[in-house]
Amino acid sequence: MKFTHTEIPDVIIIEPTVHGDERGYFVETYRADKLEDFLGYKIDFCQDNESKSAKGVLRGLHYQLYPAAQTKLVRVIQGKVLDVAVDIRKGSPTFGKHIAVELSSENKRQLLIPRGFAHGFVVLEDDTVFAYKVDNYYSPENDRGIAFDDPELNIDWQLPHSGLKLSAKDRVQPKLHETDDLFEYGVEYY
Repeated sequence: MKFTHTEIPDVIIIEPTVHGDERGYFVETYRADKLEDFLGYKIDFCQDNESKSAKGVLRGLHYQLYPAAQTKLVRVIQGKVLDVAVDIRKGSPTFGKHIAVELSSENKRQLLIPRGFAHGFVVLEDDTVFAYKVDNYYSPENDRGIAFDDPELNIDWQLPHSGLKLSAKDRVQPKLHETDDLFEYGVEYY
């Protein structure tokens, strides 16, 4: 397993080792010991989620407030997405900046998105299956979001906005500067 810090160092790309031959392949998709050695701290994942979506579906940008804040480890089982993490920690040197990484069944990359980040993805192929682990349970009362098309975020979703398919909830999320429901840089939300 290879772990790489992104331009926002708290967001990590994970590339598992794929063992393949004429029969197919085998891959370890998660190893707590290796991840924790790399990070220097422990993460206790407690819930796995999975979605299947058509091309053009955009889910996000979502996060949960403390005490239900979540670290996410995301990957694609089938298909391809553009996965995005936005730093929403007030006072952070990278506040409002984002990381965008293509995750696919072909490249087997994963993205670790820590607490203090909003997360979303757009589906780039039909019948894409997206899976992720979280370290805190879903909490409707702490569920929040940011507008996917906030011009200050300047996210290139790689598809025309007119063709995106969003939930009713995601169509009306506030812009980053319109919400006070954010995190503080340097505060540990564990």
